[in-house]
Amino acid sequence: MSTALTQGIRFFTRETGILSALAAACGTESRTETAADGGCASTSVFDLASVTKLFTGLCLMKLKEDGLLDFSRPVSFYDPRFQNLQDTPVDALAKFALTLKTPCRLDACGSKGEALSALFAAFPAEKPDRRIYSDIPAMVLKYVIEAAGGMPFTDCVRKTVLEPAGMRETWAKVPEGRIADCQVYSPEYRIENGRRIVRDGLRPGVPHDPKAAVLQGDTGDLCGHAGLFSTMPDMIRFCRAVLAEKIVSRESLREMAVNRTGRKRPDGTYTQYLGIQCYVRHPEQYHSEIPVYMDRSAFGIGGFTGNHVSVDPPRGLFTIFLGNRVKNRLTVLIPEEGKDLTDYGLNADGSGVFRWPDGEAIPSSVKYVHRKDATLHKAVAETLGLEEIPFGKEA
Repeated sequence: MSTALTQGIRFFTRETGILSALAAACGTESRTETAADGGCASTSVFDLASVTKLFTGLCLMKLKEDGLLDFSRPVSFYDPRFQNLQDTPVDALAKFALTLKTPCRLDACGSKGEALSALFAAFPAEKPDRRIYSDIPAMVLKYVIEAAGGMPFTDCVRKTVLEPAGMRETWAKVPEGRIADCQVYSPEYRIENGRRIVRDGLRPGVPHDPKAAVLQGDTGDLCGHAGLFSTMPDMIRFCRAVLAEKIVSRESLREMAVNRTGRKRPDGTYTQYLGIQCYVRHPEQYHSEIPVYMDRSAFGIGGFTGNHVSVDPPRGLFTIFLGNRVKNRLTVLIPEEGKDLTDYGLNADGSGVFRWPDGEAIPSSVKYVHRKDATLHKAVAETLGLEEIPFGKEA
Protein backbone atom coordinates (compact mmCIF):
# COMPACT_ATOMS: atom_id res chain seq x y z
CA MET A 1 0.00 0.00 0.00
CA SER A 2 1.38 3.39 -1.05
CA THR A 3 1.94 5.89 1.76
CA ALA A 4 1.64 8.83 -0.64
CA LEU A 5 -1.64 7.51 -2.01
CA THR A 6 -2.98 6.95 1.49
CA GLN A 7 -2.16 10.53 2.46
CA GLY A 8 -3.75 11.85 -0.73
CA ILE A 9 -6.93 9.87 -0.09
CA ARG A 10 -7.17 10.97 3.53
CA PHE A 11 -7.06 14.61 2.43
CA PHE A 12 -10.46 13.99 0.84
CA THR A 13 -11.98 11.57 3.34
CA ARG A 14 -10.65 12.91 6.65
CA GLU A 15 -9.15 16.40 6.33
CA THR A 16 -11.83 17.98 4.15
CA GLY A 17 -14.69 15.45 4.11
CA ILE A 18 -15.13 16.02 0.39
CA LEU A 19 -15.69 12.29 -0.14
CA SER A 20 -17.18 9.71 2.22
CA ALA A 21 -15.12 6.90 0.69
CA LEU A 22 -12.27 6.65 -1.81
CA ALA A 23 -10.06 3.93 -3.26
CA ALA A 24 -7.12 4.53 -5.61
CA ALA A 25 -4.88 2.39 -7.76
CA CYS A 26 -2.08 3.19 -10.18
CA GLY A 27 0.60 1.31 -12.01
CA THR A 28 1.59 -0.59 -15.12
CA GLU A 29 0.83 -3.97 -16.66
CA SER A 30 3.04 -5.62 -14.05
CA ARG A 31 3.00 -3.24 -11.06
CA THR A 32 0.06 -1.97 -9.03
CA GLU A 33 -0.07 0.34 -6.00
CA THR A 34 -3.32 0.74 -4.07
CA ALA A 35 -4.82 2.55 -1.09
CA ALA A 36 -8.31 3.13 0.30
CA ASP A 37 -10.21 4.83 3.11
CA GLY A 38 -13.77 5.36 4.25
CA GLY A 39 -14.61 1.72 4.76
CA CYS A 40 -13.66 0.67 1.21
CA ALA A 41 -12.73 -2.98 0.74
CA SER A 42 -11.65 -4.96 -2.30
CA THR A 43 -15.26 -6.17 -2.52
CA SER A 44 -16.77 -2.66 -2.48
CA VAL A 45 -18.97 -2.05 -5.52
CA PHE A 46 -18.93 1.45 -7.05
CA ASP A 47 -21.29 3.07 -9.53
CA LEU A 48 -18.94 3.86 -12.43
CA ALA A 49 -21.27 6.56 -13.78
CA SER A 50 -19.78 8.14 -16.94
CA VAL A 51 -16.74 5.85 -16.86
CA THR A 52 -19.22 3.53 -18.63
CA LYS A 53 -18.55 5.59 -21.77
CA LEU A 54 -15.06 4.07 -22.01
CA PHE A 55 -16.72 0.67 -22.42
CA THR A 56 -19.03 2.13 -25.07
CA GLY A 57 -16.06 3.59 -26.93
CA LEU A 58 -14.16 0.30 -26.84
CA CYS A 59 -17.20 -1.59 -28.17
CA LEU A 60 -17.43 0.90 -31.05
CA MET A 61 -13.76 0.43 -31.90
CA LYS A 62 -13.96 -3.37 -31.71
CA LEU A 63 -16.96 -3.50 -34.04
CA LYS A 64 -15.12 -1.19 -36.41
CA GLU A 65 -12.03 -3.43 -36.28
CA ASP A 66 -14.17 -6.46 -37.06
CA GLY A 67 -15.78 -4.75 -40.04
CA LEU A 68 -19.24 -4.81 -38.46
CA LEU A 69 -19.63 -1.06 -37.97
CA ASP A 70 -19.10 1.65 -40.57
CA PHE A 71 -18.59 4.99 -38.82
CA SER A 72 -19.58 6.86 -42.01
CA ARG A 73 -23.09 5.39 -42.17
CA PRO A 74 -25.98 7.34 -40.64
CA VAL A 75 -27.37 6.35 -37.27
CA SER A 76 -30.74 5.50 -38.83
CA PHE A 77 -29.07 2.90 -41.06
CA TYR A 78 -28.42 0.83 -37.95
CA ASP A 79 -31.61 1.74 -36.08
CA PRO A 80 -34.46 3.25 -38.14
CA ARG A 81 -36.22 4.40 -34.97
CA PHE A 82 -33.87 7.40 -34.99
CA GLN A 83 -35.72 9.12 -37.84
CA ASN A 84 -34.22 12.52 -37.03
CA LEU A 85 -30.69 11.15 -37.45
CA GLN A 86 -30.92 10.04 -41.08
CA ASP A 87 -28.18 12.52 -42.01
CA THR A 88 -26.10 12.04 -38.87
CA PRO A 89 -23.14 9.66 -39.24
CA VAL A 90 -22.14 7.37 -36.38
CA ASP A 91 -18.74 9.06 -36.51
CA ALA A 92 -20.23 12.39 -35.42
CA LEU A 93 -21.71 10.90 -32.26
CA ALA A 94 -18.65 8.83 -31.42
CA LYS A 95 -16.44 11.94 -31.56
CA PHE A 96 -18.84 14.48 -29.95
CA ALA A 97 -18.86 16.35 -33.27
CA LEU A 98 -22.42 17.52 -32.73
CA THR A 99 -24.95 17.96 -29.97
CA LEU A 100 -28.19 16.05 -29.69
CA LYS A 101 -31.33 17.13 -27.89
CA THR A 102 -34.51 15.32 -26.96
CA PRO A 103 -38.07 16.74 -26.97
CA CYS A 104 -38.13 16.60 -23.17
CA ARG A 105 -35.77 15.86 -20.30
CA LEU A 106 -35.27 12.11 -20.09
CA ASP A 107 -34.88 12.19 -16.32
CA ALA A 108 -38.27 13.89 -16.03
CA CYS A 109 -40.06 11.05 -17.81
CA GLY A 110 -42.40 8.96 -15.71
CA SER A 111 -41.51 5.60 -17.23
CA LYS A 112 -38.88 3.80 -19.29
CA GLY A 113 -41.23 3.70 -22.27
CA GLU A 114 -41.77 7.43 -22.17
CA ALA A 115 -38.04 8.08 -21.87
CA LEU A 116 -37.26 5.74 -24.78
CA SER A 117 -39.79 7.51 -26.99
CA ALA A 118 -38.08 10.79 -26.23
CA LEU A 119 -34.63 9.33 -26.89
CA PHE A 120 -35.68 7.88 -30.27
CA ALA A 121 -36.90 11.38 -31.15
CA ALA A 122 -33.43 12.88 -30.54
CA PHE A 123 -32.42 15.53 -33.06
CA PRO A 124 -29.24 17.48 -33.92
CA ALA A 125 -28.85 20.84 -32.24
CA GLU A 126 -26.38 23.69 -32.35
CA LYS A 127 -23.10 22.69 -30.72
CA PRO A 128 -22.14 24.66 -27.61
CA ASP A 129 -19.21 26.99 -28.08
CA ARG A 130 -17.14 25.60 -25.22
CA ARG A 131 -18.65 22.71 -23.22
CA ILE A 132 -19.28 20.02 -25.83
CA TYR A 133 -19.43 16.87 -23.69
CA SER A 134 -22.88 15.26 -23.56
CA ASP A 135 -24.56 12.02 -22.50
CA ILE A 136 -27.08 11.77 -25.35
CA PRO A 137 -24.63 10.58 -28.08
CA ALA A 138 -23.56 7.60 -25.96
CA MET A 139 -27.19 6.80 -25.18
CA VAL A 140 -27.92 6.64 -28.92
CA LEU A 141 -24.73 4.71 -29.69
CA LYS A 142 -25.93 1.88 -27.46
CA TYR A 143 -28.56 1.06 -30.09
CA VAL A 144 -26.08 1.41 -32.96
CA ILE A 145 -23.82 -1.09 -31.19
CA GLU A 146 -26.72 -3.49 -30.62
CA ALA A 147 -27.70 -3.41 -34.29
CA ALA A 148 -24.14 -3.70 -35.62
CA GLY A 149 -23.17 -6.42 -33.14
CA GLY A 150 -26.41 -8.35 -33.33
CA MET A 151 -26.75 -8.63 -29.56
CA PRO A 152 -27.87 -6.59 -26.53
CA PHE A 153 -25.43 -3.91 -25.48
CA THR A 154 -24.84 -5.65 -22.15
CA ASP A 155 -23.74 -8.80 -23.99
CA CYS A 156 -21.50 -6.79 -26.30
CA VAL A 157 -19.74 -5.23 -23.29
CA ARG A 158 -19.34 -8.67 -21.73
CA LYS A 159 -17.97 -10.25 -24.91
CA THR A 160 -15.77 -7.31 -25.94
CA VAL A 161 -14.42 -6.13 -22.59
CA LEU A 162 -15.34 -8.12 -19.51
CA GLU A 163 -14.44 -11.63 -20.68
CA PRO A 164 -11.12 -10.74 -22.38
CA ALA A 165 -10.12 -8.74 -19.29
CA GLY A 166 -11.19 -11.43 -16.83
CA MET A 167 -13.64 -9.06 -15.13
CA ARG A 168 -16.12 -11.03 -13.04
CA GLU A 169 -17.23 -8.25 -10.71
CA THR A 170 -18.56 -5.72 -13.19
CA TRP A 171 -22.27 -5.64 -13.87
CA ALA A 172 -25.20 -3.68 -15.28
CA LYS A 173 -27.38 -5.58 -12.80
CA VAL A 174 -25.60 -6.17 -9.51
CA PRO A 175 -26.24 -9.73 -8.21
CA GLU A 176 -28.54 -9.84 -5.21
CA GLY A 177 -25.74 -11.29 -3.10
CA ARG A 178 -23.54 -8.26 -3.79
CA ILE A 179 -26.06 -5.47 -3.16
CA ALA A 180 -24.75 -5.14 0.40
CA ASP A 181 -21.30 -4.31 -1.05
CA CYS A 182 -22.65 -1.40 -3.12
CA GLN A 183 -21.78 2.15 -2.18
CA VAL A 184 -24.84 4.14 -1.12
CA TYR A 185 -25.26 7.41 -3.01
CA SER A 186 -28.10 9.08 -1.17
CA PRO A 187 -29.13 11.40 0.28
CA GLU A 188 -27.55 13.93 -2.06
CA TYR A 189 -27.89 17.70 -1.67
CA ARG A 190 -27.89 20.35 -4.41
CA ILE A 191 -28.41 24.10 -4.66
CA GLU A 192 -29.42 25.36 -8.09
CA ASN A 193 -30.12 29.09 -8.49
CA GLY A 194 -31.52 29.33 -4.99
CA ARG A 195 -33.46 26.05 -5.10
CA ARG A 196 -32.48 23.50 -2.45
CA ILE A 197 -32.85 19.96 -3.73
CA VAL A 198 -32.50 16.66 -1.89
CA ARG A 199 -32.24 13.38 -3.83
CA ASP A 200 -33.05 10.59 -1.43
CA GLY A 201 -34.21 6.99 -1.52
CA LEU A 202 -31.98 5.79 -4.36
CA ARG A 203 -31.58 2.05 -3.92
CA PRO A 204 -28.13 0.46 -3.99
CA GLY A 205 -27.50 -1.14 -7.38
CA VAL A 206 -29.60 1.43 -9.25
CA PRO A 207 -27.53 3.95 -11.29
CA HIS A 208 -27.13 7.32 -9.62
CA ASP A 209 -27.39 9.05 -13.00
CA PRO A 210 -31.04 10.20 -13.26
CA LYS A 211 -31.38 9.27 -16.94
CA ALA A 212 -29.92 5.81 -16.41
CA ALA A 213 -32.11 5.39 -13.33
CA VAL A 214 -35.19 5.81 -15.53
CA LEU A 215 -34.00 3.80 -18.54
CA GLN A 216 -32.00 1.09 -16.81
CA GLY A 217 -33.08 0.99 -13.18
CA ASP A 218 -32.29 -2.44 -11.80
CA THR A 219 -33.15 -4.30 -15.03
CA GLY A 220 -29.60 -4.80 -16.31
CA ASP A 221 -30.49 -3.20 -19.65
CA LEU A 222 -27.27 -1.19 -19.76
CA CYS A 223 -27.28 2.40 -21.00
CA GLY A 224 -24.48 3.72 -23.18
CA HIS A 225 -23.57 6.70 -21.01
CA ALA A 226 -23.75 5.28 -17.46
CA GLY A 227 -24.95 2.23 -15.57
CA LEU A 228 -22.01 -0.10 -14.93
CA PHE A 229 -21.00 -1.12 -11.41
CA SER A 230 -17.56 -2.49 -10.57
CA THR A 231 -14.90 -3.14 -7.95
CA MET A 232 -11.35 -1.84 -7.76
CA PRO A 233 -9.76 -5.26 -8.54
CA ASP A 234 -11.89 -5.51 -11.68
CA MET A 235 -11.05 -1.97 -12.82
CA ILE A 236 -7.36 -2.82 -12.41
CA ARG A 237 -7.97 -5.83 -14.65
CA PHE A 238 -9.69 -3.51 -17.12
CA CYS A 239 -6.73 -1.13 -17.35
CA ARG A 240 -4.23 -3.95 -17.66
CA ALA A 241 -6.28 -5.54 -20.44
CA VAL A 242 -6.40 -2.23 -22.32
CA LEU A 243 -2.64 -1.84 -22.02
CA ALA A 244 -2.06 -5.45 -23.12
CA GLU A 245 -4.30 -4.90 -26.19
CA LYS A 246 -6.64 -7.70 -25.12
CA ILE A 247 -9.68 -5.59 -25.97
CA VAL A 248 -8.76 -3.57 -29.06
CA SER A 249 -5.55 -2.97 -31.00
CA ARG A 250 -2.99 -0.28 -30.26
CA GLU A 251 -4.09 1.45 -33.46
CA SER A 252 -7.66 1.68 -32.16
CA LEU A 253 -6.42 3.02 -28.83
CA ARG A 254 -4.47 5.71 -30.68
CA GLU A 255 -7.60 6.60 -32.65
CA MET A 256 -9.64 6.93 -29.47
CA ALA A 257 -7.11 9.39 -28.05
CA VAL A 258 -7.02 11.79 -31.02
CA ASN A 259 -8.38 15.24 -30.14
CA ARG A 260 -11.61 15.77 -32.09
CA THR A 261 -13.09 18.88 -30.52
CA GLY A 262 -10.42 20.95 -28.77
CA ARG A 263 -9.42 24.33 -30.15
CA LYS A 264 -8.43 27.76 -28.94
CA ARG A 265 -11.23 30.30 -29.01
CA PRO A 266 -10.85 33.96 -30.02
CA ASP A 267 -10.97 35.03 -26.37
CA GLY A 268 -7.98 32.82 -25.54
CA THR A 269 -9.94 30.08 -23.77
CA TYR A 270 -10.26 26.54 -25.08
CA THR A 271 -13.11 24.25 -25.96
CA GLN A 272 -13.18 20.79 -24.36
CA TYR A 273 -10.67 18.26 -25.70
CA LEU A 274 -12.52 15.04 -26.48
CA GLY A 275 -11.72 11.82 -28.32
CA ILE A 276 -13.98 8.85 -28.98
CA GLN A 277 -16.27 8.71 -25.94
CA CYS A 278 -13.47 9.95 -23.72
CA TYR A 279 -11.41 12.98 -22.77
CA VAL A 280 -7.93 13.61 -24.14
CA ARG A 281 -5.25 15.93 -22.83
CA HIS A 282 -6.18 19.60 -22.56
CA PRO A 283 -3.57 22.40 -22.87
CA GLU A 284 -4.68 23.84 -19.51
CA GLN A 285 -4.29 21.35 -16.69
CA TYR A 286 -7.14 22.86 -14.68
CA HIS A 287 -9.54 21.71 -17.41
CA SER A 288 -7.80 18.41 -18.17
CA GLU A 289 -9.20 15.04 -17.13
CA ILE A 290 -5.83 13.58 -18.18
CA PRO A 291 -3.17 13.87 -15.45
CA VAL A 292 -0.07 15.92 -16.08
CA TYR A 293 2.19 12.84 -16.00
CA MET A 294 0.42 11.33 -19.04
CA ASP A 295 0.93 12.57 -22.58
CA ARG A 296 -1.32 13.38 -25.53
CA SER A 297 -1.73 9.68 -26.42
CA ALA A 298 -3.55 9.07 -23.13
CA PHE A 299 -7.30 9.00 -22.72
CA GLY A 300 -9.62 8.93 -19.74
CA ILE A 301 -12.86 10.04 -18.17
CA GLY A 302 -14.39 10.88 -14.83
CA GLY A 303 -17.69 9.86 -13.27
CA PHE A 304 -19.98 12.19 -11.31
CA THR A 305 -20.14 9.84 -8.33
CA GLY A 306 -16.42 10.38 -7.65
CA ASN A 307 -14.54 8.25 -10.17
CA HIS A 308 -11.65 8.68 -12.58
CA VAL A 309 -9.89 6.34 -15.02
CA SER A 310 -7.00 7.33 -17.27
CA VAL A 311 -4.77 5.12 -19.40
CA ASP A 312 -1.55 5.96 -21.25
CA PRO A 313 -0.90 3.05 -23.68
CA PRO A 314 2.49 4.21 -25.05
CA ARG A 315 3.90 4.57 -21.53
CA GLY A 316 2.03 1.60 -20.08
CA LEU A 317 0.43 3.61 -17.25
CA PHE A 318 -2.98 3.67 -15.62
CA THR A 319 -4.69 5.53 -12.78
CA ILE A 320 -8.01 4.69 -11.13
CA PHE A 321 -9.99 6.54 -8.47
CA LEU A 322 -13.28 5.05 -7.25
CA GLY A 323 -15.02 7.27 -4.74
CA ASN A 324 -18.26 8.45 -3.24
CA ARG A 325 -18.71 12.21 -3.39
CA VAL A 326 -22.49 11.96 -3.25
CA LYS A 327 -23.68 10.41 0.03
CA ASN A 328 -24.53 13.15 2.53
CA ARG A 329 -22.67 15.66 0.37
CA LEU A 330 -23.49 18.94 -1.36
CA THR A 331 -22.58 17.95 -4.92
CA VAL A 332 -23.79 20.89 -7.00
CA LEU A 333 -23.98 24.58 -6.20
CA ILE A 334 -25.10 26.93 -8.95
CA PRO A 335 -25.05 30.35 -7.27
CA GLU A 336 -27.80 32.88 -7.72
CA GLU A 337 -26.93 35.83 -9.93
CA GLY A 338 -24.36 38.08 -8.31
CA LYS A 339 -23.22 35.48 -5.78
CA ASP A 340 -20.31 33.08 -5.59
CA LEU A 341 -19.49 30.02 -3.49
CA THR A 342 -18.24 32.08 -0.55
CA ASP A 343 -21.68 33.67 -0.19
CA TYR A 344 -22.93 30.22 0.80
CA GLY A 345 -20.27 29.72 3.45
CA LEU A 346 -17.99 27.57 1.26
CA ASN A 347 -14.38 28.19 0.36
CA ALA A 348 -13.62 29.54 -3.11
CA ASP A 349 -12.33 26.10 -4.13
CA GLY A 350 -15.71 24.52 -3.35
CA SER A 351 -14.71 22.83 -0.10
CA GLY A 352 -16.26 23.49 3.27
CA VAL A 353 -19.58 22.84 4.98
CA PHE A 354 -23.00 24.20 4.09
CA ARG A 355 -25.68 24.53 6.76
CA TRP A 356 -28.94 23.09 5.37
CA PRO A 357 -32.17 24.87 6.43
CA ASP A 358 -32.90 22.16 9.01
CA GLY A 359 -29.55 22.90 10.64
CA GLU A 360 -27.67 19.86 9.35
CA ALA A 361 -24.05 20.53 8.37
CA ILE A 362 -23.47 19.12 4.85
CA PRO A 363 -19.86 18.69 3.62
CA SER A 364 -19.32 20.00 0.10
CA SER A 365 -17.86 18.05 -2.83
CA VAL A 366 -18.46 20.93 -5.24
CA LYS A 367 -15.50 21.28 -7.62
CA TYR A 368 -14.03 17.95 -6.46
CA VAL A 369 -12.96 17.27 -10.04
CA HIS A 370 -10.56 20.23 -9.88
CA ARG A 371 -8.99 19.13 -6.59
CA LYS A 372 -7.54 15.83 -7.82
CA ASP A 373 -4.39 17.19 -9.45
CA ALA A 374 -2.83 18.76 -6.36
CA THR A 375 -3.48 15.74 -4.15
CA LEU A 376 -4.37 12.41 -5.75
CA HIS A 377 -2.52 12.80 -9.04
CA LYS A 378 0.47 14.30 -7.23
CA ALA A 379 0.47 11.21 -5.00
CA VAL A 380 0.37 8.93 -8.06
CA ALA A 381 3.30 10.75 -9.63
CA GLU A 382 5.30 10.43 -6.40
CA THR A 383 4.41 6.76 -6.01
CA LEU A 384 5.41 5.80 -9.55
CA GLY A 385 8.28 8.29 -9.90
CA LEU A 386 6.67 10.18 -12.77
CA GLU A 387 7.48 13.69 -13.94
CA GLU A 388 5.26 16.36 -15.39
CA ILE A 389 5.00 16.32 -19.19
CA PRO A 390 4.58 19.87 -20.56
CA PHE A 391 1.85 20.09 -23.18
CA GLY A 392 3.27 19.54 -26.61
CA LYS A 393 6.35 17.70 -25.41
CA GLU A 394 6.72 14.17 -26.76
CA ALA A 395 6.97 11.53 -24.04
